Amino acid sequence: MWTIYHNPRCSKSRQTLQLLQEKGIDPEVVLYLETPPDRKTLASLLQKLDIPARDLLRTGEDEYKALQLKDPGLGEEQLLDAMAQHPRLIQRPIVVRGDRAVLGRPPENVLELL
Repeated sequence: MWTIYHNPRCSKSRQTLQLLQEKGIDPEVVLYLETPPDRKTLASLLQKLDIPARDLLRTGEDEYKALQLKDPGLGEEQLLDAMAQHPRLIQRPIVVRGDRAVLGRPPENVLELL
């Protein structure tokens, strides 16, 4: 099963979804800004992505600055809490297939999951 954590306003997210569809894949689309992943789901995504929480943060968002998330003293738990409460902080798109996931930046990254 394929899942994409998608933001239709993001060009990379739209391109990634289109690429999947061109390959005959009809993923479950999670509009993560409308239905944000909870902390447990985020932790699972990080494990599948094999990256630390900090690598999933969008550093250009106002919330990143307001919550002072640049602070290197913040741990995984605090960053997960911030992303769960403020889903705009989550990099997009995230594509999941089984126990693996990739960020669709660039969109061609999803080809690794084929």
